[in-house]
Amino acid sequence: MAAAGAAGAAAAQQKRKKDEEEEMLTEYRPIELEGWEFKIVRSAARITGEKFEQLCQEEAQNGWELLEKFDDYRVRFKRKVEKRQDDGYENIDPYRTTFGLSENRLALFIVLGVLGVMGVVVYLAITFG
Repeated sequence: MAAAGAAGAAAAQQKRKKDEEEEMLTEYRPIELEGWEFKIVRSAARITGEKFEQLCQEEAQNGWELLEKFDDYRVRFKRKVEKRQDDGYENIDPYRTTFGLSENRLALFIVLGVLGVMGVVVYLAITFG
């Protein structure tokens, strides 16, 4: 249990660090913000190669333009506010902020995997114990 608590604390600290980094990297002057909206798309799995191209193409369908790639897990897009009027014509949510595997889904898979392994160990201990 202590290891799980330490891992949770480390994950929370890492998230705070990334959030602070994103804030520091987004210092815009008011004139640069006028008429634009911004979003960051995140993934628990790496967004590289064909996946990166797919993400950019899908976001472009709703008028989003690639602004910067923080790392292989976070990508920032921008679009003109006027593009909102076209929302609803594409199959992709124009305000999605996750692509592929989300952090919550990854955590769920890990928890289920650990519980599955624990179940097997308990079964073996009872059967052959």
